[in-house]
Amino acid sequence: MRQRTVTAPWPLVLDGLLGRGVELVAALLVFAEIVILFAGVVARYGAQRPLVWSDELASILFLWLAMLGSVIAFRRNEHMRMTALVDKMAPPQRAFLDVFATGAALAFLLMVARPAYEYALEEAFITTPALEIVNSWRAAALPLGIALMAVFALLRLASLGSPRTVAAALASVALVIAAFWLLEPVLRPLGNVNLLVFFVGVVTATVFAGVPIAFAFGLAVVGYLALTTHTPLMVLVGRMDEGMSHLILLAVPLFVFLGLLIEMTGMARAMVAFLASLLGHVRGGLHYVLIGAMYLVSGISGSKAADMAAVAPVLFPEMIKRGARPGDLVALLSTTSAQTETVPPSLVLITIGSVTGVSIAALFTGGLLPGIVLAVALGFVVHRRSRREDLGAVKRAGWREIGRTFLVALPALALPFVIRAAVVEGIATATEVSTIGVAYAVIAGLLIYRQFDWRRLRPMLVDTACLSGAILLIIGTATGMAWGLTQSGFARSLATAMTSLPGGAATFMVVSIAAFVVLGSVLEGIPAIVLFGPLLFPIARAVGVHEVHYAMVVILAMGIGLFAPPFGVGYYAACAIARVEPHEGMKPVWGYMLALLIGTAVVAAVPWISIGFLK
Repeated sequence: MRQRTVTAPWPLVLDGLLGRGVELVAALLVFAEIVILFAGVVARYGAQRPLVWSDELASILFLWLAMLGSVIAFRRNEHMRMTALVDKMAPPQRAFLDVFATGAALAFLLMVARPAYEYALEEAFITTPALEIVNSWRAAALPLGIALMAVFALLRLASLGSPRTVAAALASVALVIAAFWLLEPVLRPLGNVNLLVFFVGVVTATVFAGVPIAFAFGLAVVGYLALTTHTPLMVLVGRMDEGMSHLILLAVPLFVFLGLLIEMTGMARAMVAFLASLLGHVRGGLHYVLIGAMYLVSGISGSKAADMAAVAPVLFPEMIKRGARPGDLVALLSTTSAQTETVPPSLVLITIGSVTGVSIAALFTGGLLPGIVLAVALGFVVHRRSRREDLGAVKRAGWREIGRTFLVALPALALPFVIRAAVVEGIATATEVSTIGVAYAVIAGLLIYRQFDWRRLRPMLVDTACLSGAILLIIGTATGMAWGLTQSGFARSLATAMTSLPGGAATFMVVSIAAFVVLGSVLEGIPAIVLFGPLLFPIARAVGVHEVHYAMVVILAMGIGLFAPPFGVGYYAACAIARVEPHEGMKPVWGYMLALLIGTAVVAAVPWISIGFLK
């Protein structure tokens, strides 16, 4: 009897074919950016003959990388979103909100598709200075990326199993949009009250409904501009282009790829092994190793997920053998991730530098000590909790073993210092030094650690594009929202209110810490920084707070919110990596969170911790 073959539904087949094509192009773009920028570094500092076109070509390809990365993230459903409430609902309600989120994202894409096309046509009047090509070749990434995301949204809706759920969710999206459109005559006379309606009401409702944050921001800006102003939507597309096109942001995908490369080549494992040989025999020793390892690894990768994935599988099995509870381990893992948010080359530091104009070299220098202060605070909690740990079966490493693990780890330990020194001393920019780090890691993996899986390169390049696209699309839509807030006069009103607070700089710091803890838990870190950084940093300068000091405080506060349950998505990422149920870490995490809060208060009260080593 002939066996029947089961064919996949046509939406899934088309999704797979189109998705693989986009992933291949995005992977090639990441590889091309690394090669172009590294060639520029070699030509400038090695041959003393700069390539005048390298930065321009890298900038052109970067917008394509950002948009295609956003497409991959959309197809994989990996755009940043707040799902704490959605995950608690019953399956039917959760399925409805998943479709609602896709429908809301599709609505935004359809509304900006034509303005994006018109924007690309307008860019035809601009010619790039070095390559002398029409700027539409770069700007075309916007309408094409938007169109591809819309196609994948339609394919996702077509492949879902329940037509009734799809119809109900899409009808709900259409009804909400129609209601706002009908309310236009009511909204226009409200003036700045519309800021609350759209930038608070719409953003909050869509974020908590599970709509990806980038699209929640985008919907709020589209609604605000279309219904309460006479500003064309092409302005929003221009602001998205501006936000996503800063050449300094090229460091984001390059450091993400570097983090994946460090994990693949075994460099992170070598550092952890050295720390374990030093401290593994003391009570709570591996907990201290976890704190130190996250500090060192964070200095290399700049990606929290990569940090946790590199360290947890190495340490957790032995820690559990020694009697550590999984809940306590995941609690410490998430809080050490928050602790190292200021450790360079953190993506948050790079983002702050790009949106506020603060020197990235100064941020890299200022970020080292705050992380150590928080590490000491976490170490105190570890000391208190590990006093009864049984070390009867633990053997102390000898000096020979310590020396051997140190020699093995030395190339890996040197990398973060090479990166920081190159940026701080002005030898290379944050973007350029990331390519140096990639080259260093490749050589170390091939020649020293002999651990280099060529088959993993393509998935790593695609994952880099995916994560970078998710981050950069948020930066783009948040830049549009920040522009709307500025044009409305809100920035001036906020500056007046914050500078007139009783208590001056101290009160401003307290309010900022509280605000960024909340913002970090709801909006995640980078969106909160991009949206409010340009508004609050000038106010900090006005009240006498050094901008680097202020950056460290708000980053630490934001990290607490990002990794604190029940809303902090970083906490759930730590649970997923550690393979621990979230409820197991809920109780032990609060002791560590209190330590982080106390450490943040110390950093806020003592500016020298952040700026003492600045030139």
